[in-house]
Amino acid sequence: MPIDFTLTANQKRLRTVAREFANDILAPRVRRADEEPDPQKAFQDMKGAYVEAYKLGFAMGFVPKRYGGGGISSLDLQVVAEEICAVDPGFATILLVNGLALMPLVWFGNERQKQKWLTAATGDPRGEYLAAWTVSEAAGSPGGTANFDHPAPWPAGVSLTATHDRKNGEYILNGRKYWPCNAGGWDLAGANINICIVRTTPKRGGTEGLSAIIVPRGTAGVFYEPPISKIGHRICQNNSIVFQDCRVPEENAFAIGDGDLAIARAFTWSGPVAAIAAVGVARSAYEYVLDWAKTHTAGGPEPIINHQAVGYALADVAMKIEACRAFAWKAAHYLDRNESQGHAICAMAKVFCGETLFGAVFGAMRVMGVNALDRRHPLERYLREAAVFPLYDAGNLGMQMRKIWSVMRHPDFDPRAFMDLSPTPFDKTLR
Repeated sequence: MPIDFTLTANQKRLRTVAREFANDILAPRVRRADEEPDPQKAFQDMKGAYVEAYKLGFAMGFVPKRYGGGGISSLDLQVVAEEICAVDPGFATILLVNGLALMPLVWFGNERQKQKWLTAATGDPRGEYLAAWTVSEAAGSPGGTANFDHPAPWPAGVSLTATHDRKNGEYILNGRKYWPCNAGGWDLAGANINICIVRTTPKRGGTEGLSAIIVPRGTAGVFYEPPISKIGHRICQNNSIVFQDCRVPEENAFAIGDGDLAIARAFTWSGPVAAIAAVGVARSAYEYVLDWAKTHTAGGPEPIINHQAVGYALADVAMKIEACRAFAWKAAHYLDRNESQGHAICAMAKVFCGETLFGAVFGAMRVMGVNALDRRHPLERYLREAAVFPLYDAGNLGMQMRKIWSVMRHPDFDPRAFMDLSPTPFDKTLR
């Protein structure tokens, strides 16, 4: 029975390196950056830590080895991500978004595109390379991104248009994006590349009219506005971007007509990572409060851990952390077994872990009582970070639950597929 939760020697090494990086390099920078009122400056303050993460392989480790990456599995990524997220999930998001941007190129790009763009991403001698997954758009009527695959034509769904100028061999982009991470780059002049989801056929719906296009740094006609100031994940940069007659060579386009599948598959790949990110934050909250409970008496004669109510409350948090870690690992294992196709189970892990562990962090805070509100303790930040998980990475109600439902309602869906690790098909008919 090949079920074994024992880490391999290489995974233990990865965990040790990630933990040392998180504790020694990342942690000393986090509090100041989190409290910085200017979100762009907070992002810039993490550049030194990012360069170190890049050198260690954490920024591009998921890219296949043939293009200069580490070729690590989704399960290996879980081990690294939990340690970094236990210190700061916002910083981990900067790393994760590189994968959201570049993995669609791995899956849908041609060989020339992969050789050009992926090797540039993995071969930056300065270690500063950023890729952005530029999908989300501002809310409106119509507006937003949750119904990206709706059959209605433009302007419903994705509204950033890319008009094909065949005479000049270009696409001309017009419109806006809102919320993409990393997109503005370290200096608000742009990430090294923005992988943009665009409307190449405005008269068609989201399952036919969307494509992906690579917009390199320095492309004229792109304007990056100041980043959004958020309650959580303050260290990562989320941008508002304007495209005005932005011209991009037609050879930069890929997944033409299949932009919907690129979106779905990218947010499937990231699902287990978002799940383990929630585990990391909840773990830190639990460990901090457990130590508190073993050393503080709340005015009584002995530490509060000796009170049954406190013990039960912390046991409940510990159980949820262990259950969610197992779920995140299984979803990652499913991805590795099924060529990054795990649309339902990966969404399940993301939804369940994010929402379960938000409650777990608050449960830990209840043990500390009003002291948890004192910002000298990290619980206030952990709660702000935990609030992000149900909302980001293709929000649970916006996209992820719909993806689960789409798979389950298919006539050929096998309800035992997740138990058996068998494939669950996902194509344009599932919407």
